Amino acid sequence: MPQSPVVDPVVRPVAEPVVEVAGLTKSFGGVHALRGVDLTLLPGRIHALVGENGAGKSTLIKVLTGVHTADAGTLRLGGEPIAFTRPADAQAAGISTVYQEVNLVPLLSVAQNVFLGREPRRFGLVDTGAVRRRARELVARLGIDVDVDAQLGRLGLGVQQMVALARAVSVDARVVIMDEPTSSLEPREVETLFGVARTLAASGVAIVFVSHRLGELFALCDDVTVLRDGRTVHAGPMAELDRVGLVSRMLGRAVEDVQRRGATEFGESHARGGAGVQPVLEVSGVSVRNRLHDVSFSVRPGEVVGLGGLLGSGRSETVKAVYGDLPTTAAAVSVEGRPVRTGSVSKALAAGLALLSEDRKAEGIIPDLSVRDNIALAVLPRLSRAGVVSDARIDAVVEVFVRRLQIKASSPRQKVRELSGGNQQKVLLARWLATEPKVFLLDEPTRGIDVGAKREVQSLIDELAAQGLAVVLISSEMEELVEGSDRVVVLRDGHVGAELDGDGLTTSALLSALAGGGQPVGEPPVGNPPAAEVASRG
Repeated sequence: MPQSPVVDPVVRPVAEPVVEVAGLTKSFGGVHALRGVDLTLLPGRIHALVGENGAGKSTLIKVLTGVHTADAGTLRLGGEPIAFTRPADAQAAGISTVYQEVNLVPLLSVAQNVFLGREPRRFGLVDTGAVRRRARELVARLGIDVDVDAQLGRLGLGVQQMVALARAVSVDARVVIMDEPTSSLEPREVETLFGVARTLAASGVAIVFVSHRLGELFALCDDVTVLRDGRTVHAGPMAELDRVGLVSRMLGRAVEDVQRRGATEFGESHARGGAGVQPVLEVSGVSVRNRLHDVSFSVRPGEVVGLGGLLGSGRSETVKAVYGDLPTTAAAVSVEGRPVRTGSVSKALAAGLALLSEDRKAEGIIPDLSVRDNIALAVLPRLSRAGVVSDARIDAVVEVFVRRLQIKASSPRQKVRELSGGNQQKVLLARWLATEPKVFLLDEPTRGIDVGAKREVQSLIDELAAQGLAVVLISSEMEELVEGSDRVVVLRDGHVGAELDGDGLTTSALLSALAGGGQPVGEPPVGNPPAAEVASRG
C-alpha cells in the first residue's frame, strides 16, 4: 500500500515563561502550607489562581513576592533562578501585587500613596509637583475618578482598592498579582479593573488573578491553576473547564456530587420570624451627617434581614451607627424592647449586639496574637473574677468555638496571621459568638473567602437564625442576599429606598430596587455572578 504523505506538524511559537515555579514547599510550625506546588506564568496571559481558603494561594503569593522564603523547590523569573528574601527585591525584579486588603497609608494623599518610596526628586528633595502631576496622569489613564490630593483614609474602600491598583501598575512590572482585587469594587469599577488587566496583558505583562467569584474568572482569565491542600491539582487553559468542573477540582469532589448539592449556597429560604413576633432589634430614624437619613427597620427572632445597596449607599454606616461605632445626629435603637444608648460600643455589646466588620484586617483580627487570644478578647470581662482572668476558662471557651466552627490551625496558640482568610473570618465569628449576642450584625461575612469556607459561614448563619438569633446581613453579592435573607432593606444614598420580602424578593426585583425602581435592569454585572453560577458552587 502506498504510504500516506508525511505532513510536518505546524509549529507555533511558544512564549518563554515569565515565571516558573516547580516543587515549591513551605511549612509553618509543622503544618504544610505548600506541598510541591507548580506554576507557570506566560507573558500576555491572565492566569487564575484558585482554591479553597487554606489551599495555599496566599502562601504561594507571599513566596513569589518575597514575604516568605520557600523550604524547597525552584523559582525562576525570565529563565533565571531567584530567591527573594524581602518584598522590595520582588518589586525591583518586576513583580507587583494588589492585595485583597488595602495596604496603603490612610493619612497620606492619593498621590503620595501611589509613589510612596519611589517619589521623583529634584535637587535631592521630593518633587511634590511631579508626584501630583504623574498621579493625575496615571489615575486618568486608568479611568479612576478621584482627587489625587484627597486623603486616602477619607475615601471609600472601593476607591482605595483602585488607588492600590494604580500604585501596582505605576512600576515597570513584568508580573502583576491581583489578590481578590474586586471584593470592594462597584460593577463599573470592576469593569475598569478588567480593562486595566487586559491592557497590561496586551503589553506582555503576566497577570495572576485571584478571585472567589467564578464569573470573573471565566470572563477574564486565559489559564488556571487549582490548588487544594497545598498541592497543584489542575493546570491548563480556562476554556477547558466549565464552572462545575472548576468547583469539583477545588473541593476534591466528583462533578456529579457538586451538581447534586442544590441550587444555591444557602439552600432553602429561611421563612422564619413570623410577622406577629415582637422584634428583637428595632432601629428608628438613624441619621448620620452627610451619610444616613432617617433609616428605620426591625429584625425579629430567627430572622435574617439583608441590607442591600451599591457601594456608598450607607450599608456599613448603618450597622456601625446601630452598634455605636459611628456618631449619629438622630437615632433610636432598642433590643428586646429596651432602649440602647447610641454612640457607645460598650453599651451596645452589653445589650446583646455584636458587629462583624467588613474589613477584618483593620477592624477585626490582631494578626500577631494567637487564635486563642483573638477569640477571647471580647469575653475577657465576663471570664474574669475579681479582675483575674482564668486561663482554664478561656481555654474552655476557645476549645468550644474552634471545634464548633472547625477552625483549621495547628493549635489555638498559632498566630492568627498564619491562617487562611476563611479561617481568620471564623476566628472573628467565634470572638463575637462567645459574647452570646442577641443580634448579630454581619458586614460582608463571606467577602474574599472561598466557596467551601463561604458555604460553612452561610450554614452557620442559618444555624444561628434557627436558634432564634436576629441577624442583619450585608453582602455585595445579590444572590447571597436573595437566597440568604427573609427580607431585604434596600438603601440608596443613605435612605431606605425599598423593602423586599416573600415572592417579591428576587434577584431581578433587587436589581431594579438598587437602580431606583422601575423595570428590572437585566443580568447581574460581572462582579456579581448569575444564579446559574451559584448553582455550580455546590
